[in-house]
Amino acid sequence: MKNNLTNLRKELNFSQEALSKVLKVSRQTIISIEKGKYNPSLDLAFKIANVFNKSIEEIFIYEEE
Repeated sequence: MKNNLTNLRKELNFSQEALSKVLKVSRQTIISIEKGKYNPSLDLAFKIANVFNKSIEEIFIYEEE
């Protein structure tokens, strides 16, 4: 799944470490999500959306395989 997390994070001048602390996940989780190697749980996706004041659909782009 593609996402806009890197761009949104940089717009707010958040480091991966800072975002991981806000979301209470590891920095590696943020890296994996940004690279599209890990799809967050629905709970984590909502938390990410809340941090950026966006809808989940504005951050994560679903593509059928």
